[in-house]
Amino acid sequence: MENEKIKQPVPPFTLKTAKQKIQMAEDAWNSKDPVKVSNAYTLDSEWRNRSQFINGREEIQRFLAEKWEEEHNYKLKKEYWAHGDDRIAVRFEYEFQNGEGQWFRAYGNENWEFDEKGLMKKRFASINDIAITEEERRL
Repeated sequence: MENEKIKQPVPPFTLKTAKQKIQMAEDAWNSKDPVKVSNAYTLDSEWRNRSQFINGREEIQRFLAEKWEEEHNYKLKKEYWAHGDDRIAVRFEYEFQNGEGQWFRAYGNENWEFDEKGLMKKRFASINDIAITEEERRL
C-alpha cells in the first residue's frame, strides 16, 4: 500500500471537503466505470453492500462490472449526512432499469472511513429497492 496515490481531499475533513468527497464519489459512480470507481478505495478496502461482503479493489471492480451489466440507465444522487475527522456518512438514492425494463429506485445510507491518503478503507451500505413506474422517476 506504499505506492497508493493520495486522493484529495484527505482527512481530517471539514464540511466543505466532506461535501467535495461526496460529489467526487457521485460523479465516479455515475461514470459506471468500475476501475475509476475502485481507484478511490484502498487495495484492501472492506465493503458491506446489502448482504454482500466485498474485499479489495479487484472484488470491487468485479462487483461493479456485474452490477452495471444488470442495472441499465443507472443514475445516482448522494447527499451529505454527517462527517468526522476521517469518516463521512451519506444518504443516497439511485434509479435503474432491469433487463425486463422494470424501473427501480434504491434508497440507502453509507458509512465511509478513509485512510490518511484520502482513500476509502471501509464502506458499509444499507440499501432498499422499490419498483417504480417510468413516470415516477426523479433522476
